[in-house]
Amino acid sequence: MKKKVLSVTMLAMVSWMGKTAAQSPATATANVSATVAAPVSLLRITGSLSFGPIAPSGTAGAVMLAPNGTRSFAGGVSALPGPGTVNAAVFQVTGESGYSYAITLPVSVPMINTTSGGHEVLLATNFVSNPSGTGVLTGGVQTLLVGATLQLTAQAVPGVYSTATPFTVTVNYN
Repeated sequence: MKKKVLSVTMLAMVSWMGKTAAQSPATATANVSATVAAPVSLLRITGSLSFGPIAPSGTAGAVMLAPNGTRSFAGGVSALPGPGTVNAAVFQVTGESGYSYAITLPVSVPMINTTSGGHEVLLATNFVSNPSGTGVLTGGVQTLLVGATLQLTAQAVPGVYSTATPFTVTVNYN
């Protein structure tokens, strides 16, 4: 009797396994697609970042140039009236409409005294932008304004200070 039950059980298992193996495979299909966005680009539109004419006082200080082109002063630095250009750097970002992008600004940029032989250096630091950090390309374009802070030492030598090479601003899609 035990052999019969065991034989019937084995027969049922073999029969069940045979049915599983005999089933046909299931299949499905899917399409493949991609959207290639217009590349993001950056172009300087007008002028360069310029702190304008300033007067040191023998005390260290700073000139803060906001992205909207307004200046503020700290420490022993003040504005000078008269000729001279004050402006933030103006760039145009273009790319795919509605996409956001990240803005990378320099940490600091050395400026060399071009009228005294290039031995004196001042630093432009704390670069800021509008928009700040990220922007959105409405209609595929956005204006990017960049300002910074000019650090003056107490012993700043008079002269015209300029960068040896232009500073770099980078934009990338988020």
